[in-house]
Amino acid sequence: MSILNSRILIIDDDENLCYLLKEELIDKGFFVDFVHNGFDGLKALDEINYNLVLLDLQMLPISGYDTLREIKKINTEIPIIVLTGLNDIRTAVDCIKEGAYDFITKPYQFNQLEVSINRALEFALLRTQNKILLNRLENIIPTKIIGESPKLKETLKFAEKAAQSDANILIEGETGTGKELLAEFIHQSSPRNSKPFVIINCASLPDQLLESELFGYEKGAFTDAKSSKQGLVEVADGGTLFLDEIGELSLSLQPKLLRFLENGEFRRLGGVQTRKANVRIIGATNRNLLDEVEKKTFRRDLLFRLNVITIEIPPLRERGNDILAIAEFFLERKGGKNKKTLSEIAKRDLLNYEFWGNVRELAHIIERALIFSETDEIQSKDLNLASAEKKMPPQKNIENSQTIITNEFDNLPDMEEIEKFYIQKRLAIFNWNREETARSLGISQKTLYTKIKNYGISQ
Repeated sequence: MSILNSRILIIDDDENLCYLLKEELIDKGFFVDFVHNGFDGLKALDEINYNLVLLDLQMLPISGYDTLREIKKINTEIPIIVLTGLNDIRTAVDCIKEGAYDFITKPYQFNQLEVSINRALEFALLRTQNKILLNRLENIIPTKIIGESPKLKETLKFAEKAAQSDANILIEGETGTGKELLAEFIHQSSPRNSKPFVIINCASLPDQLLESELFGYEKGAFTDAKSSKQGLVEVADGGTLFLDEIGELSLSLQPKLLRFLENGEFRRLGGVQTRKANVRIIGATNRNLLDEVEKKTFRRDLLFRLNVITIEIPPLRERGNDILAIAEFFLERKGGKNKKTLSEIAKRDLLNYEFWGNVRELAHIIERALIFSETDEIQSKDLNLASAEKKMPPQKNIENSQTIITNEFDNLPDMEEIEKFYIQKRLAIFNWNREETARSLGISQKTLYTKIKNYGISQ
């Protein structure tokens, strides 16, 4: 990301200074607007996402000092540089206390002002980058796409072409296949790669919290909203917003996302001002959204807005030797100084394993094997692969099949018992991590909790 092309708003009643300063800043690569009073400044900040404000103190009908306080109510994070003819230390201290980034007296040297502007923008950029990094701390999949299988290469080739457009993209695939990683690959391959890549999991937050994370909120929107806050659509402005598990989005929130997809417009929670952001949306789901449309749990018009381009990522079990390449990556990444290798039998067993949890499940298997293996070579027993998950051998031809099948069904457990057993197995594989277990089962944590309670499953 770069501080060039940042938007700067000048609020100053000196028209000549505004025109002169605007020309100087445009020559340095910035986009610049100016207004001549505090009211117009506040209105402009409501309509456009500016990156920095240059503010004069001595203005009417409201002073620059009062304007500063009101701006910080709207946006606590925007850097403000105060420009004034008052050479008063007390005034400078008061402005800094109210949230100003810097205080520069007139007449000023442009070089001095330029240094302050660059520092303020760099500070704001670092703060934004920090938010993005914190947003991605829970990512456990590889930091690069690993594999040489034909299916993966075909997927990446198609994704690279799709990245060149600005169209919204829907990534479909099973849980744990690396949809987030593919989304980042698309972002890095796109013209937006110098701007933020922001991630939010639609299944991990309740409706109101998800809405406030996406679109931000105004001061007083709810009990703890002591100041206004930018939403992730504003943080991602110019870049890409990745909505993971978008099939979990509630019907009440779907129209608001649809409106944003149609024209880039949104309102903060508790706000009345319509704002705009230029964001490319990539959604991901392990559900069949057409089925969800038929069930009336997902809007048809939203689906059509999302899947301008649809990319299906192949499951790990269809990627052949990619399994071993990814396993080697995890061995190196998670093993640290404790270097270990896979035995030939362990490799064979990994290749014969179904991996319904895909890359995420493979990561857990390798991590567990590193802990419990007693030698530098990981054996098959160290992998602890659940036998129920292995590929089943081909069924033999059966004579008089109708009679035999009838007898087999007579001895089968009912569906509830099968589901209970399967959930118990998945919980054991993920060491009772309910979030990861729910992901691997393709259900929400709330649904998993309900099933655990109903079936009386205990650790």
